[in-house]
Amino acid sequence: MLTTPSTSPRVDANLFKAYDIRGVVERGLSRDAARAIGAALGSEARGRGVPEIAVGRDGRLSGPWLRDALIEGIRGTGVAVVDIGQVATPMLYFATYHLGTGSGVEITGSHNPPEYNGMKLVLAGEALYGEGLQRLYRRIVANDIVQASSPGALRSVDISQAYLDRIVGDVRLARPMRIVIDCGNGVAGATAGRLYRALGCDVTELFCEVDGNFPNHHPDPAHPENLQDLIAAVRRTGAELGLAFDGDGDRLGVVTRNGKIIYPDRQIMLFAKDVLAARPGAEIIFDVKCTRHIAPWVRQHGGRPSMWRTGHSVIKARLRETGAAFAGEMSGHLFFNDRWYGFDDGLYAGARLLEILSRSADPSAVLEALPDASSTPELHLHTAEGENVRLVERLRALAQDGTGAARIFPGAREFITIDGIRVEYDDGFGLARPSNTTPVVVLRFEADNGAALARIQGEFRSAIHAVAPDAQLPF
Repeated sequence: MLTTPSTSPRVDANLFKAYDIRGVVERGLSRDAARAIGAALGSEARGRGVPEIAVGRDGRLSGPWLRDALIEGIRGTGVAVVDIGQVATPMLYFATYHLGTGSGVEITGSHNPPEYNGMKLVLAGEALYGEGLQRLYRRIVANDIVQASSPGALRSVDISQAYLDRIVGDVRLARPMRIVIDCGNGVAGATAGRLYRALGCDVTELFCEVDGNFPNHHPDPAHPENLQDLIAAVRRTGAELGLAFDGDGDRLGVVTRNGKIIYPDRQIMLFAKDVLAARPGAEIIFDVKCTRHIAPWVRQHGGRPSMWRTGHSVIKARLRETGAAFAGEMSGHLFFNDRWYGFDDGLYAGARLLEILSRSADPSAVLEALPDASSTPELHLHTAEGENVRLVERLRALAQDGTGAARIFPGAREFITIDGIRVEYDDGFGLARPSNTTPVVVLRFEADNGAALARIQGEFRSAIHAVAPDAQLPF
């Protein structure tokens, strides 16, 4: 028999972001909130006929008690739970296949500061984001929660060896390689060294002790300052390559022996070439923040380039919808739907990178020869809550008006509006898109040379000031 709880717990709506659940522990993300989220997820699972959900957690200090509360909420609906312990996020995704649950939750704060935590959710094979997460929140608010007369079963399984065996059984290096890995004290540190040694590498480990305080540097390889220790260690050891991982192991950073950072959009090109050699004509997806060199590169190597919106859950859904062979984001999320399962996995992406580069006597030369351009990192224009969306909408309205476009974006060749506005020129591009997680406008620029980059930034400066005269621009 199923009953409905008599009261609905108060849960902060701001926990439910565009791509996942995230908040400051104890303040927004409390035990009660985690229990309520578990109950809502379990209720949703009951409606979809899902009998069991896998639960994992990263290395954050709040992980154990959030796990306990989440599991309690899920089991209260009669849905069984398999606890897979402290694992990287891609290992949780792997568990949904390996254990046959098709559903899982990773308790993770990803690359956020230590006081944060959150959840990434998969239900019946689909990543929950956007409306899927809002549906859980509405269940909580409406008290649309079922409670079983007896709790769902609980079991514990260690899937780490199965995960390692699956990758080692798939990836073959042409020769041993000498590498340095930097896990930033994130949860990938428990697995990365074992994985790459099992592939035959000589591995030097940096900050691979899992520590939720992150005492050395922030676990986010998207920012150059977090890669300086890795660059120094590669030079000091004479290694061929350096790999870095974010706090939950689903993103990859790469540096060469010469200290060059190979940003993810250039990694995408290398991976696309390799995937297309085995699957000619396949679709390759990349997000709007990526270099304009990707599309011609993919066509040159026999593939179909496809630009899409930013967001790991959004890209994952698009990959599932289209059956594309590979997808990647500028943030470092890389999705192999070729020989792998289509989810973002920094550890597996690192293994595939080593497989490609082991065929060369000089891996750094291969990486540094990839098409490049003058570009900026991701820049943030901070706004009031909601103003970031309105600002970009005003830019789009002007751009799509012939007179306005000629005034604010002279020389523009094309406007891409699938996610904000990306203005294409013959010699570069500029992007403005509203963040889905914080009140900022995300900006990025690329051009053939410094002069073209300055010109494009100047056009965006004028355009933004035309719609927001007081904007404090970060460029």
